[in-house]
Amino acid sequence: MTTLSASGFDPTGVRVADVPVQPTPPEAVEWLIEELAKPEYQAARPTPLDLIAKAIADWFASLFVGASATPPVVIIAIIAGVVVIGIVVLLLVFGIPRRNRRSAITGDLFGDDDRRDAAQLRADAATAAGRGDWVAAIADRFRALARAIGDREVVAVLPGTTAREFANGAASAFPAETAPLMAASAAFDRVRYLSEPGDEAGYRAIVELDDRIAATRPTLASAAVAATSAASGPGSAG
Repeated sequence: MTTLSASGFDPTGVRVADVPVQPTPPEAVEWLIEELAKPEYQAARPTPLDLIAKAIADWFASLFVGASATPPVVIIAIIAGVVVIGIVVLLLVFGIPRRNRRSAITGDLFGDDDRRDAAQLRADAATAAGRGDWVAAIADRFRALARAIGDREVVAVLPGTTAREFANGAASAFPAETAPLMAASAAFDRVRYLSEPGDEAGYRAIVELDDRIAATRPTLASAAVAATSAASGPGSAG
């Protein structure tokens, strides 16, 4: 039997603490759990995102394992399906992109096939005014007013909407401009349908009205009513 000295050495000079310990199986499991619980091991554990990414990568890799035995059409169909699912997810998350409002411009504007935007209509009106053509100047500037308000989604100027119906709708959204709007629609009807010559004063009144409305915030509570009334009001000239 080996006798230990008081200093912890056996007679051969080997320190007892240096002798390897042979744990029992339960002790080995407990020591392993304690070791793996240390911070340096926890930091190295994969996150749930890492596990998901690895699973997706493994799945894609599996598509090409033994690809020679899998018809190319099947692989293409699977990839296309994944792309479609991805697009659907993006649409659900971010929504369907809104169309550019300019793409919604219809050709019908007070009975004429006119696809000019508000800026072009204003420029053409100014050109007509410069040569003294008050009929074209008044008509184009009123159309510019209608197009601009329509672009702001305040009044829906639909095919068949008349100048008076538009003015009624716009007045609901811009109540302070009710009288000028009605006067502008009447001026448009006179030069457009009654063959009146128009004048500079009538043109300038519509220009000023257009400028004021462009700088005015519509009455939102009336905007929805405006769109409805302009589309469904009783028909009239213009």
